[in-house]
Amino acid sequence: MLKKLFYNRTLVISVFVVLIIALTVVGLGPLIYSMIAGPGVTTEPLDDSRAKEASTDVNGQWRVGDGTAPNFTSVGFSFNEVLPAERRLTSGSTTAVDGEIEVTDQEVTEGSIKVLMEDLTTDKTVRDQNMKSKLFETDKFPEAFFKLTAPVDLSSVPEDGTKGKVTMEGELTIKDATQEIKQDFDVLRDGEHLVIGGAIPINRLDYNVKTPEFLAAKVAEEGDVNILISFKKQD
Repeated sequence: MLKKLFYNRTLVISVFVVLIIALTVVGLGPLIYSMIAGPGVTTEPLDDSRAKEASTDVNGQWRVGDGTAPNFTSVGFSFNEVLPAERRLTSGSTTAVDGEIEVTDQEVTEGSIKVLMEDLTTDKTVRDQNMKSKLFETDKFPEAFFKLTAPVDLSSVPEDGTKGKVTMEGELTIKDATQEIKQDFDVLRDGEHLVIGGAIPINRLDYNVKTPEFLAAKVAEEGDVNILISFKKQD
């Protein structure tokens, strides 16, 4: 009898302890998450406030370069993260971008961009690790690509250091999925540079970017691929 009572008491205490731990985790989840989260590293919009007049012919071959302030080359993403009591925009970005475009008779006739996904970074190490291993699976899919599929008319882009706007069509590949996109972009001729910037709205599920079951946060399905690329004329 005493043995049975002792067993029942132990069982009740064990269940009580488990409930306390569970409630503590649920209650502290948002707090813990807020300690490891932040706005991230953002690819900024194209800025023509310090641009100079174009100093080279637009026709020819252009290659991705580092860029100059404030238009340094980078590609990234922005998604909303949803907490029980908060919704915040989180971004990641990388400067590991390569590619070329060919311009003939003021039209971009060919163009491709490659982004090294392993170099994507936010502002938190833990989030970086989760982003690479669980979302983008960079060990399997180390690169993302954009390939132009239609000519782009640059004849209306100003030469005086102010930005213009063009429409681009192409194929965007993330992980093992490729989608057709058509989007407006800002274009700037700045001295010897040709700069393209903008945001491509995407649904991450279209690219098989699926999130695991996080404790406190959920990642929105809709987000943006953010682009700011500075090209330099090749000799």
